[in-house]
Amino acid sequence: MPKVRLSGTVTGTDDPGRAVRAKLLYLLFSAGWDIYNSNGDQRITLSNIERKIIEAEAFVFTPGATLEDMFKAISIFVGYQTLDRNLAGKPTVILNTDASWNPLFSVLEHLQRMGTIKQDHRDYLLAADSPEAVLETLDLVRRRGIPDAGREKIGGSQSGSFDTPLPADNEGNVCVFCSATLEDPAYLADGEELGRQLALNRLGCVSGAGRSGIMGAVVKGSVDAGGWTGGSNVPHIIELEGLPDGLSSFWLRPDIYTRMEVMIQNSDAFVIFPGGAGTVQEMLALMIFKHQKNPLMAGKPVVVFNRRDAGGVRFWDPLIEMLGDLCQPGDFSVAQELDEILPAVRSGLPARPVLAV
Repeated sequence: MPKVRLSGTVTGTDDPGRAVRAKLLYLLFSAGWDIYNSNGDQRITLSNIERKIIEAEAFVFTPGATLEDMFKAISIFVGYQTLDRNLAGKPTVILNTDASWNPLFSVLEHLQRMGTIKQDHRDYLLAADSPEAVLETLDLVRRRGIPDAGREKIGGSQSGSFDTPLPADNEGNVCVFCSATLEDPAYLADGEELGRQLALNRLGCVSGAGRSGIMGAVVKGSVDAGGWTGGSNVPHIIELEGLPDGLSSFWLRPDIYTRMEVMIQNSDAFVIFPGGAGTVQEMLALMIFKHQKNPLMAGKPVVVFNRRDAGGVRFWDPLIEMLGDLCQPGDFSVAQELDEILPAVRSGLPARPVLAV
């Protein structure tokens, strides 16, 4: 029988989603599905999430969206975007009877307007308004398939991991999560300037090791200024984006989740630059780790660069609004201008002298 992975947790007998989940379970079982996580008590980690994806033929998300639920849903969307073969032909349905998923949908719609998401998320994260509609949608998608993400490979992925020790005067590593697709010259210039500032301030630059978009620009800025740069990527994304020149260290990983984990391990602070669904995914992972008091995030500041575009639109306004209901004060800070990023990073690190830029 086909296997579906169910998200969400029932918190008790008074949980408003309990009846909806019970009906959904009944309908899925009656339709011949085996169900993973029917009780809502299985834990997903960065180390095991790809294995959970491999095990299932479909994914259903339930009402009462939490930070972890949103992380898992957007992770699957990123997998569709990056042609993860383990997601090929596997549908994802979101039962949104309580509208708790609307903030995430609003973020994705905004990013599509901003140009960092090329696909329409509604073709991949399929919203349903009743348990019956979930079954109908699963059946429809299994018959018609998943839309093509519209991406082409640009080369092979022959690179292996390598390491160059940090310079003796290194004062910490800053991980920049950002878009690998946005090619607007103004955004690229900002990315290159941030990389340059990190190098001049003896801060290593950690990235997703993509050659294109802002990601490539940040690495270029650091490399051109003589900085140490490290990054991680996975074979199927390297085939789409290539690797930037000049990396000091590179950590090849098998999937996007262990890729995130090694980037977090090797960083002392994080900057959320303009990006797409992958950047949202990475931000949610950081917030989840903070809430879990994971040692990997202890004492590590997170700065969101809420850049204003030429039309006066702040890039991350919808994300900041969504996180306002899910995060605690101090989980992250916001920089409105490029020259505010480094001071915000420094304020969260152990006190060190600030060098001129």
